[in-house]
Amino acid sequence: MTTETTASAEPTPSQPSAGEATIHRRRRGWLTFLRDVLVIILIAVLVSFLVKTFLVRSFYIPSGSMEDTLHINDRILVDEITPRFGSYDRGDIVVFQDPGGWLPPSSEPARPPVIEAVDWVLSLVGLSAPDSDDHLVKRIIGLPGDHVVCCNPLGQVTINGVPVDETDYIKLPSGESAASGDPFDIVVPEESLWVLGDNRYRSKDSRYNQDQPGKGFVPLENVVGRAFLVTWPLDRFGMLDFHHDDFAGVPEPSAEEPAR
Repeated sequence: MTTETTASAEPTPSQPSAGEATIHRRRRGWLTFLRDVLVIILIAVLVSFLVKTFLVRSFYIPSGSMEDTLHINDRILVDEITPRFGSYDRGDIVVFQDPGGWLPPSSEPARPPVIEAVDWVLSLVGLSAPDSDDHLVKRIIGLPGDHVVCCNPLGQVTINGVPVDETDYIKLPSGESAASGDPFDIVVPEESLWVLGDNRYRSKDSRYNQDQPGKGFVPLENVVGRAFLVTWPLDRFGMLDFHHDDFAGVPEPSAEEPAR
């Protein structure tokens, strides 16, 4: 007798239809695309953060103390490399933290947490400058050791005995010719700067803060960097002029110059 054995049939896995395969490919394609976009955004944020932290920062101008060089609400870029690896020159325009007592206490009302969070994120990539109101921007007139006096008989500032012609950039009220309405005679201490605003009669700068603990001098450690470019508004886009030529004749300070 012949015994016939029938093998049990294995269930065959069902194959996806052509439509399901297409949907799967599309879904995988979208996920890959979103992943790539997210990676690009994260890299861009990281690069922007590193640039803002170590290379340049953005600030806006809240006052008219530097007119007509800088206008209210101008946006500027500040080079942060100079304070780390370089040095400053007379005529440079610098942004610095309040040395103490230069700025009045803030009276701005607290903003909603959501607005603060958004502003903080934008500041990481340099699109916002929430701390602009805590900083000042002025032009360097005196470097460490310089003897700065105002004014000589022609109404000019003298540095180490040499007069400086500032008519290229300072703004004076009608009828005024002196570079400062208030006289001063100082020697800049080591690791400090003497700074003045270009809108000379409307700038609360080193002259007006001599009664503060720092006596009007700006410690170099307070300097964020050197402003070099106006980025907004577009009709004012361009590099800033430091007018270094106006200070070219100033000699180095004398080692015998007494401190004041």
